[in-house]
Amino acid sequence: MPDIFVSEIEAITHKALCAHGAEGWIAAEMARAVAWAEARSNRICGLYYVESYCQQLLSGRVSGVVDPVVTRPLPSRIEVDAGNGFAQPAFARALDEAVSAAKETGMASVAIHRAHTCTALGYFTEKAAKMGMIAIGMTNASPIVAPPGGRTRVIGTNPMAFAAPDGKGGIAMAFDQSTTTVALGRITMARAAGEAIPEGWAVDANGAATTDPDAALKGSLTSLGGMEQGYKGWGLGLMVELLAAGMTGGVASRDVKPLKAATGAPHGLGQFFMLIDPAASPAFFDRLGALGAAAIEDEGARMPGQNKRLSDPVDVPQALWDLMVTLSNGPAHADV
Repeated sequence: MPDIFVSEIEAITHKALCAHGAEGWIAAEMARAVAWAEARSNRICGLYYVESYCQQLLSGRVSGVVDPVVTRPLPSRIEVDAGNGFAQPAFARALDEAVSAAKETGMASVAIHRAHTCTALGYFTEKAAKMGMIAIGMTNASPIVAPPGGRTRVIGTNPMAFAAPDGKGGIAMAFDQSTTTVALGRITMARAAGEAIPEGWAVDANGAATTDPDAALKGSLTSLGGMEQGYKGWGLGLMVELLAAGMTGGVASRDVKPLKAATGAPHGLGQFFMLIDPAASPAFFDRLGALGAAAIEDEGARMPGQNKRLSDPVDVPQALWDLMVTLSNGPAHADV
């Protein structure tokens, strides 16, 4: 595997997206998100997705030229019509106004609709935290999760993310996780590698536990808590569904089509964020400091997201980097 610097990953992603029809500022925001994911070893939300972005830009499934429309119908509610474009530039356009609204009212929501999949939610919440906000983010996805004890897929992996500022322009804690035992990408990558998956990650079409990733993809992923206590994650997944679809007007998980398919109708997803101004409570940073100190009392313990070593350079598989080079030369040079 070649070692590729994060700046190179960002540059080649920007070039590839522009070569497939994205405007410069949109490609730049997407490239930052891809580089952010790769630096955190989140390959599923990084370069792994760029080919799909390029394919869907060409087919028109996602727009790379639309200008997101930001409105503020209520003092504490920001709405963004992504216009069937990417979620990252839609959020970027709304962020300054959302932070201002949160400072005015103590708390503000950001409801994005008609958006493409947002991949790593932590990218969004960390951006808000670096601007001094406590941030919570949620989105839904294509159906792959049945209720505990059931077989009919109702919701997606429905991830959620959280980030808290440290009061100094940095981040005190952050996490980004699906409400399933494991993210869907872990299953698809295991299938591609011809590897088994651990028992407890998924069930087959008959509701029986399976270690076969192909059977898992034809069945259902388990909610957080696994086979025995999946009702805990199931409740969180339903909460995310209601907020991500219900509070944005985005499509329900059961109506979300395969996210990486090259052609088809736009994703139409919703992403819902809550921004909270910690200045609304004089106790916040005091409690944060005490909690952070308690969390690291034991050797090796840490707050989520703290002291995480970022990769730079990144070990990128040769075949993936070769694909990126091809994509950066435009559609005439790629099988897209």
